[in-house]
Amino acid sequence: MKVVGSLDVLYSLAILVSLLSLVAGNSSVVAVTHENLQGIIDSNELVLLSFYTDWCRFSQILQPIFEEAAAKVVQKFPENGRVILGKVNCDTEDILTDQFDILKYPTIKIIRNGLVGNQEYRGQRSVEAFLQFVEKELSDPIKEFHSIDELKNVDVGYGIVIGYFTSKDHAEYDNYRRVASLLRNDCSFLVGFGDLTKDLRPPGKNALIFRGDPSIPNHKNQYSEYLGNMTSFKELTFWIDKTCVPLVREITFDNAEELSEEGLPFVLLFYDKDDLSPIQEFKNAIQSQMENETRVIFLTAEGEAFKHPLFHLGKSLSDLPVIAIDSFMHMYLFPRYKDIYDPGSLKKFIDDLFSGALHYNYHVDLQAKEDSESIIDPAEDLPVVHESKFKDLKPSKHRYTLVNRTRDEL
Repeated sequence: MKVVGSLDVLYSLAILVSLLSLVAGNSSVVAVTHENLQGIIDSNELVLLSFYTDWCRFSQILQPIFEEAAAKVVQKFPENGRVILGKVNCDTEDILTDQFDILKYPTIKIIRNGLVGNQEYRGQRSVEAFLQFVEKELSDPIKEFHSIDELKNVDVGYGIVIGYFTSKDHAEYDNYRRVASLLRNDCSFLVGFGDLTKDLRPPGKNALIFRGDPSIPNHKNQYSEYLGNMTSFKELTFWIDKTCVPLVREITFDNAEELSEEGLPFVLLFYDKDDLSPIQEFKNAIQSQMENETRVIFLTAEGEAFKHPLFHLGKSLSDLPVIAIDSFMHMYLFPRYKDIYDPGSLKKFIDDLFSGALHYNYHVDLQAKEDSESIIDPAEDLPVVHESKFKDLKPSKHRYTLVNRTRDEL
């Protein structure tokens, strides 16, 4: 007797449910094409787009769940213009597949106020999880404060944008709310109204202030006032994104997949959770040497949590702090942590990655060792290069159907 795997059972049930739904003609998911996409995203506050193919098993499993979630979302938010769950058939919509750079199926893109967010939906694929996600996305992204004392005890986190407005009934506040909705995962937002804020803003006008974490180098000016057009969605989004998002981020197992899909090499500081001073040293070095570096992602990684790639580099927790690059093909070890104090040393390490010098020098030195008649310790003076380990945190073939694309070696 043949034993059918759980995935096969789900796959078969998904096909059956999908067929019944099509026969009934009661789908709550909107079919999106290149012809109707713009109208949909322009007329809705939130759009979740599921990119799928008919031959992808994970897409088939998701389809009835997404259908049921869409029905519940419609019941919860029946008013027009709030939210739509849509689907894009990548077998027939080549234009949209290329436009959204789809590399795996299913991919669920998030569009807020007409703009595609940096993050995708990567949560649990269940009706309840989708409903909770939509409820959170449609909740007010701005917390109102009712006394000045509240501002003194607020948790700054990576940074807070504070709005001082004459009233809620204002186009400038509407714009602030739209931007806050888009960037709600990158920054915190506060607001106060009326007489409470009259001494904190110009008479009869509104104001926005950024309050940063003093421990973050690019927040060294803890207070920064927005001087641009208060009704410009584009200008305000740019200012908040540049001001609030830190230059160095923390990698965790929750955000690793998302970070890996940005497609840039990781420059990692592995640190000891009982000694956080190297984090600040690392941030200071980057701020002073590479504030405008956009070719890589600067990350900190707690050594205990990421001890496997650390051990893979031939290092232990006692060796922390350790700096390395992961290009998703190889890992390169920064020779000596203390060299970050030398101006240009960390920048040269990154430049050598993109020039090919790191990889080339490794092979040249390796060949020299092999050709030498001397007995040399294989580890002595040999550039430390290992296979990438963070590539294992990229989207999994057990959750997605992956689209194969070649990538140049770094």
